[in-house]
Amino acid sequence: MPVPRIPIDRHSPIPLYFQIARRLTEAVENGELVPGELLPNEIDLAASLNVSRPTMRRAIEELVENGMLTRKRGVGTRVNDTLVRRRVALTSLHDDLTAAGRQPRTQVLRFVLDCVDRHAARELGLPASERLLYCERLRSADGLPLAILRNWLPARFDDITADDLAEQGLYRLLGERNGRPTIARQRITARPATSAQSRLLEIGHNAPLISMQRTAFDAEGRAVEYADNLYRADHYAIEVTVYNR
Repeated sequence: MPVPRIPIDRHSPIPLYFQIARRLTEAVENGELVPGELLPNEIDLAASLNVSRPTMRRAIEELVENGMLTRKRGVGTRVNDTLVRRRVALTSLHDDLTAAGRQPRTQVLRFVLDCVDRHAARELGLPASERLLYCERLRSADGLPLAILRNWLPARFDDITADDLAEQGLYRLLGERNGRPTIARQRITARPATSAQSRLLEIGHNAPLISMQRTAFDAEGRAVEYADNLYRADHYAIEVTVYNR
């Protein structure tokens, strides 16, 4: 496949590998390099830019580590579809990633069985002093940190464990306990990342995040979850179908 033009300033203090990696990143983000396409092999790329093979290898490794490229022995280096697109629907991010052929991974950051949170309780329609199950997770896709998921659940779901949440999507666990979400009230905004959030998501301080607050209800109208989730804006999009009435 043709490679986008990669200008190199050999007099710049910026390392050559970083200049190449930055230009390749721009090409992925603006669509010059499209998902699924293969890059030429490392030797040909290095020769075309008149750089050493280790320099080219390090540039490619930068994008592999950022989740933009995938290297497979015998196949080559392929451009990933790094933007997670989700319809506005009552679905689990874990299941959406799996359905899209991505590899979800969950790290449970906090798990509290007897959490008291006045705001979450109010959103769930419960007394302010009600004990809730609280969990905070870091969700990655193909090794790329994507979202910080914070959920408060009524105490009737207190048999859910941290190990369950590390292995399965929350909505599947709720469904197994007669708490399948069927309708939700949702609010989507934007906010800058804090220092702690930036470290977890491997983004710059104050980088934009998509913020989603959701209260979900089962078929009987009982609140089953309050969520306050944060998503990387550079790798996550929400798609909506609108109609003219």
